[in-house]
Amino acid sequence: MKTYNSLSEIQSDLATGKTNCVSLVNDYLHRIEEKKQLNAFLEVFTASALEKAKQVDEKLKTNTAGKLAGMVIGIKDNLCYKNHKVSASSKILEGFESLYSSTVVERLLAEDAIIIGRCNCDEFAMGSSNETSAYGNVLNPLDETRVPGGSSGGAAAAVAADLCLASLGTDTGGSIRQPASFCGLVGLKPTYGRVSRYGAIAYASSFDQIGPITKNITDAALIMEVMAGKDEYDSTVSSKPVPEYSKMLDNQPAKLRIAYLKDCVEAQGLNPEIKAYIYSVIEKLKADGHTVEAVDFPYLDYLVPTYYVLTTAEASSNLARYDGIGYGYRSKNATDLESTYKKSRTEGFGTEVKRRIMLGTFVLSAGYYDAYYSKGQRVRRFIQNKTNEILNNYDFILSPTTPGTAFKFGEHATDPIAMYLEDIFTVQAPITGIPAISLPMGKHSNGLPFGVQVMGKPFSEGEMFSFSKYLMEL
Repeated sequence: MKTYNSLSEIQSDLATGKTNCVSLVNDYLHRIEEKKQLNAFLEVFTASALEKAKQVDEKLKTNTAGKLAGMVIGIKDNLCYKNHKVSASSKILEGFESLYSSTVVERLLAEDAIIIGRCNCDEFAMGSSNETSAYGNVLNPLDETRVPGGSSGGAAAAVAADLCLASLGTDTGGSIRQPASFCGLVGLKPTYGRVSRYGAIAYASSFDQIGPITKNITDAALIMEVMAGKDEYDSTVSSKPVPEYSKMLDNQPAKLRIAYLKDCVEAQGLNPEIKAYIYSVIEKLKADGHTVEAVDFPYLDYLVPTYYVLTTAEASSNLARYDGIGYGYRSKNATDLESTYKKSRTEGFGTEVKRRIMLGTFVLSAGYYDAYYSKGQRVRRFIQNKTNEILNNYDFILSPTTPGTAFKFGEHATDPIAMYLEDIFTVQAPITGIPAISLPMGKHSNGLPFGVQVMGKPFSEGEMFSFSKYLMEL
């Protein structure tokens, strides 16, 4: 099978008759079977994908196909697709079939994208390595002894291994950008409220955003212009008009003012090679006439604690619905109502999810609410104000995406704090609601990729795509 790296390549071959959508889907299905040891897909939607491919082929014959015709895409296992299973990679939703489709899925299908399956992820999107899934680890296709990142690890691994052209993930604290960095891909977390969360299984509702994982900027821009925009089913979505992002990519950026967070680039835990690479990018930008300046960000050490206090509180509330009563897993050992709750949740949730539910319940409890949750909200405002202050003076903020490259399985297994610190550079964007993108620019001497992160003003995705394309070609 030919390896495709962009939708434009696929659409060119579709136009000249070198392939068709049914052949394309069959090729991807064959490759998924060949690489099933990666455990990237929990389920392949063979029948519905082939049926959709036939429909798109018919539309192509009459020139009525949508702008994503030929895009074969995987969706993270926390996005609902009508009459298909969804489990958030948790035993507690084992066998559950969605009664409706998420807004993003409906919009992709309307533009003739072909959804090939649901991708493995950390359970309820809680994790940075894809080691917390109830259905086993996802392997990094670039080095199968290492993690693909998380929580959207299956989505990133699927694209990196050419099991689909693109995928959708969710990003609560870095869950799109970190695996994109570990797998050498583009990963975007949109502005909070840019993309509807309707039909996404919630982890932390004031942080979660759905975004694309792709091989290039153009495909990410195309997916975003299809997904983004007002939705009557999600009151938190902005009604701002959605630009045609894909037509803004060749807008050459004027001479820009770019900040880099001195505290991030000088952080003790940052790999020396990544640090050196970031400085080399800064020098290239300066040489090309842009103003690039170091800025102080004194709240770096507060980012991860603030993120975990607030997200676990929201998770405690959101996950209360999985109680063994309405739907999903119910313990066979239950004897009455109380034991149904206790045993179903004890047996149905994994260790990390239970840890976060208990932590969230604690910070919301009487006597601790003001000490932790209220204080966390105040610190979030401090972080947001400081970030906005920087972005009022600069066009973008540049930083590493991750402190290192993909780590080996089990490396942080006994130390949750070390695992949580994997998110140290990515949590700022969800805490503040701004957009952020990880660009596959660096390569370590160990042969593994790492990302450069760009953060921008709210709703500046168009300018960010344009700058990102320029930066990757610099």
